[in-house]
Amino acid sequence: MEETKTSNSEMVKRPPFWVSLAIVIFLSVILVAQLIVYGSPDVHMTMIFAIVFTAVILMATGTKWETIEEGIVHGSSIAIIPMLILMFIGMLISTLIACGTIPTLIYYGLKIINPKFFLVTAALVCSVCSIVTGSSWTTGGTFGVAFMAIGEGLGIPAPITAGAVISGAVIGDKMSPCSDSTNLAPAVAECNIFDHIKAMMVTTFPAYIVCIIIYFLIGMRYSADSINEEAFDAILKGVSANWSVSAGHVLLSLIPLAVVLFLAIKKKSALATMVIASIVAMIIAMIVKGYSFGEMMSTMNYGFSIDTGNEFLNRLLNRGGIQNMLWTCSLGYIALPFGGILEKTGVMESLLEKLKKFTTTAKGVIISHNIFGIIVNFLSGSQMVAILLPGRLMLPAYKKLHIKNQICSRVCEDGATCTSPLVPWGLCGVTFASCLGVATVEYMPYAFLCYLVPVVSCLWGCFGIGTQYEDGYGPVKGQKK
Repeated sequence: MEETKTSNSEMVKRPPFWVSLAIVIFLSVILVAQLIVYGSPDVHMTMIFAIVFTAVILMATGTKWETIEEGIVHGSSIAIIPMLILMFIGMLISTLIACGTIPTLIYYGLKIINPKFFLVTAALVCSVCSIVTGSSWTTGGTFGVAFMAIGEGLGIPAPITAGAVISGAVIGDKMSPCSDSTNLAPAVAECNIFDHIKAMMVTTFPAYIVCIIIYFLIGMRYSADSINEEAFDAILKGVSANWSVSAGHVLLSLIPLAVVLFLAIKKKSALATMVIASIVAMIIAMIVKGYSFGEMMSTMNYGFSIDTGNEFLNRLLNRGGIQNMLWTCSLGYIALPFGGILEKTGVMESLLEKLKKFTTTAKGVIISHNIFGIIVNFLSGSQMVAILLPGRLMLPAYKKLHIKNQICSRVCEDGATCTSPLVPWGLCGVTFASCLGVATVEYMPYAFLCYLVPVVSCLWGCFGIGTQYEDGYGPVKGQKK
């Protein structure tokens, strides 16, 4: 066994490659059985079985239980802030519905947006929102919820709408200076954040343009004829009967969104932003709708509930609340400790070290790095781990080939950030599934940007497009121009 360091600087034995491979195969088999054979997204017990198998095989091959326990604690610590944010997103969604923000967006969205351009509009609006806020989760929990309802009213399948929302939301998570991942990647690769963002434009923008074209072509299948007139009219009547859609009330209902955008621009804590916006929305709901303080407390905890007289509209609006996010939170608290075990016991390093032989050329480095990021994403369920671990392991290979550090940071995000919404048990996957009401495996085929960016990144790596070298060096290994 090789040795690796834990956070307390003690040397621990790294498991043999066959052990690491056995863990990956076991996880893959049971997840395929759970998601495809049984068709259920409830992977909680599946992940627990994976943890048990991993712990048993690691201890049988010499890993101490204390190291495994350290990984569990490490993974749980990673989950604390994201899970709190997720719960507060549930709270925010319920108050945005109560005060009329989301109903207003639904009402005027149905009146204004042409079905042909709906998917493009959803992707573009979510892109702008996520770039401003730096948060794909906030975007999904606000504009994303509204677009899901508008899409259903326009007769567009929910998984397709969710794909457009996620593709737009991922842009900000990847490109915004306010995003945590956009700040983490250049720190991992030891480069400037603005050099990092500039390097990402080479792969992200071409993929984004292709993505928009695809949504436009899909949208051409829908028109006024595809609208379910009965459902469409019922939504409009249901909203106007329960919320005022006058100009004054519309402006008032949009204040919570303005608060979110303002605090995001000021780079305030996501936790604080969610809480403050929720309180503002609560106060507006109490003033405009006459809800009592106790009623709003219940709404924020258990979710918004109303009987509009229309079952379709009830399904769109009866959501949110802290308690309704706990299914997602519990999965996060199971999946991330599993990733922590793989990280702290050296399982991931054992896997990645075996693949380092493919990193002797610029093409090999970029393609391998993308693949590593995706693998770690699916194993750990955390895009932060998928940025951090492969990034640090691959950085020496970039330096050896005299490739600038910002290319390493770019690929960190191409492979990890973009694919994180596709992991059904990962933080992003479970968050979007909860906010949008569509299972990860259902929206997965339509979240085109999540596929296109790593594909473009690998293609550009093959042809040397956008691969920047240190001054005086070119694409031939170790050779000056």
